[in-house]
Amino acid sequence: MNMTFRWYGPDDPVSLGHIRQIPGITGIVTAVYTVPVGEVWPREEIASLKRRAEEKGLAFEVVESVPVHEDIKLGAPGCERFIENYCENVRRLGEAGVKCICYNFMPVFDWTRSELSRKLPDGSYALAYDEETVRAIDPVKGELRLPGWDESYTKEELWALLQRYSQVTGEDLWRNLGRFLDGVIPVCEEAGVNLAIHPDDPPWPIFGLPRIITGADSYERLFALNESPRNGVTLCFGSLAADPQNDLEEIIRRFGPEHRFHFVHARNIKHTGGRSFEEAAHLSLCGSLDMAALLTALYETGFDGYIRPDHGRMIWGEKGRPGYGLYDRALGACYLTGLWEAISKR
Repeated sequence: MNMTFRWYGPDDPVSLGHIRQIPGITGIVTAVYTVPVGEVWPREEIASLKRRAEEKGLAFEVVESVPVHEDIKLGAPGCERFIENYCENVRRLGEAGVKCICYNFMPVFDWTRSELSRKLPDGSYALAYDEETVRAIDPVKGELRLPGWDESYTKEELWALLQRYSQVTGEDLWRNLGRFLDGVIPVCEEAGVNLAIHPDDPPWPIFGLPRIITGADSYERLFALNESPRNGVTLCFGSLAADPQNDLEEIIRRFGPEHRFHFVHARNIKHTGGRSFEEAAHLSLCGSLDMAALLTALYETGFDGYIRPDHGRMIWGEKGRPGYGLYDRALGACYLTGLWEAISKR
């Protein structure tokens, strides 16, 4: 197990110097954020990230994310150019020593929450999702302002993109994902890079848009699309567990022996009724997930990939990127590392 930490580049208020001081951290997880989606990342920018990390004694072996252009998800004419650009990014990252690329196949929007700063009983602040609130939101009217939603669109552009998706089904997405994997996985094999899809967050359709990476059945289908071991998963505890019907420990024990879990996002959530939840401190007692049981399942099924603490609360007065402050994620990293050590020494 390699404990890593998300870093948003030189403008991140959480510095590499801070990350270096967290016990057990071996590397960073980052990306090139200056290039439009679908275009090729300059080698010099990749090299700059690697150099900055190594100057602090940290490895740069995981990229999160190389975004997938919407034309690929839509299967639009001309999407081959974007697939080839994706392949070129894989080649360049492999040349730089990157071993794992996280990505997602969610239409239009990334992770979705209804609140960025819900006050918890202990006085900390956390991300939260209220099902009724999200159902009442019309994103085209500009009613949602959250990280993960691409605010680079104007209202007119967003409306036009949603119209393009209006006739797209889950089966269409699966077909287009298969086409993408057929193009990219052979390059991953040549470059020595694992491709790790992130589950949909939350793992159900929103605003009429289909979502397909939602649980055990979708993993079965994903692996059947392309049998290469390079075709793998970013196992996100909180995303999958948002749906109470997902038995996360069973998923780990079912698919862990296939060694397709290349990357793990370990975080806890607390179910608050139906499909509503709030994010919690990483400890088992703080949320609805048994973190010790989940890490035990990973250990016993031979997990040897990358892991990072995921979304943290804002504590001790910290201000910063929602979910990605320093203090609570550092506590989470230490907790997870301690659990792993205890499990491995039984």
